[in-house]
Amino acid sequence: MRIESLEAIALSIPLTRDFGGSTYHVLKRCTVVTRVRTTGGVTGEVYNGDNREHGPEIVRLIHELLAPLVRGEDLFSLERVWDKMFAQTHAYGDKKLLLEAIACVDCALWDAYGKALGRSVRQLLGGYRTKLPIISIGGYYVEGKTHADIGREMELYRKAGMAGCKFKVGGLSPEEDAKRVTAARKAAGDDFILIVDANRGWSAPNATRFARLIEPLNITWFEEPCHWYDDVALMAQVRRATRIPVAAGQCEYTSHGVRRLVDANAVDFVNYDASEGGGVTDWRRAAALCQTAGVRMAHHEESQISRHLLAAVMHGTYAECFADPARDPVWQTMWLNRPPAKSGMIDVADDPGFGLVLDQDFIQRYRVA
Repeated sequence: MRIESLEAIALSIPLTRDFGGSTYHVLKRCTVVTRVRTTGGVTGEVYNGDNREHGPEIVRLIHELLAPLVRGEDLFSLERVWDKMFAQTHAYGDKKLLLEAIACVDCALWDAYGKALGRSVRQLLGGYRTKLPIISIGGYYVEGKTHADIGREMELYRKAGMAGCKFKVGGLSPEEDAKRVTAARKAAGDDFILIVDANRGWSAPNATRFARLIEPLNITWFEEPCHWYDDVALMAQVRRATRIPVAAGQCEYTSHGVRRLVDANAVDFVNYDASEGGGVTDWRRAAALCQTAGVRMAHHEESQISRHLLAAVMHGTYAECFADPARDPVWQTMWLNRPPAKSGMIDVADDPGFGLVLDQDFIQRYRVA
């Protein structure tokens, strides 16, 4: 069975308000839908990426650079196909952008691969479990938001079936953000998973001060605590100075970058994103090296992909989503057969491939390229 054609579509959906973290703003939900068709009549279809306003350029790269490389290749030769695509990064200027395009193609190929064999991606990668805890990303900075509002937000996540929340910090002083996290813990209860995410918002001293303030609050991990320019070394400092585990990896776009995090003793969890790096093929390499180092695997957002990856391996953790409908209309609306969150868990069915059924009218409505 050979790869016959590739098609990519960029989507952009305006959001009703700004969802801001410490170092960024999100005003649109942007993603890329990728389809691969094979000579055997199998079609793979996935979507990748969250805040991806450069989707039209990814579409161009897929159509003009990657499609000619993979057309005619054996669907069951995923490593060789990936290597042909990755070789283009040596001479291409914006390597991160190209790797996002490669990730779109690679994930679509894994979807087709699973469908051709009648197996889910979870089964193909190891099939360790059939369900995962699911948490919502939240705690965004909103002007006028009070501690009481934070409490109500945590209650809404519980009602939505979430096991926990990844809470945004790093945009205020350590003391003020510690008060916000304390309000979240008080409202959510001790059995609710609470993660804090600074999005590289602090210096190492400020991150350490914040961590020590919230140590009594049973925090599962402290994500991306330190500024981007030397984050590996700075995270290692924070990790040595606090009892709270440290997580990072979403800003890496190769498994080689993940290896550097592990080698530096900077992390306890790695949330490498298959949509930002080289797709499933490279994610499983990162997962393997983390397992041998005793580092657990998470995944940055993208539960339509991550639920299969994390459920496949013994050291997988939590699927992430945006339980607030205003933050992610794609998760809420375009993914037609999304399994519901129940009692903090999400099922990973054995439908072939990633098992996604997407709303084609929605895709056409918000198509920009």
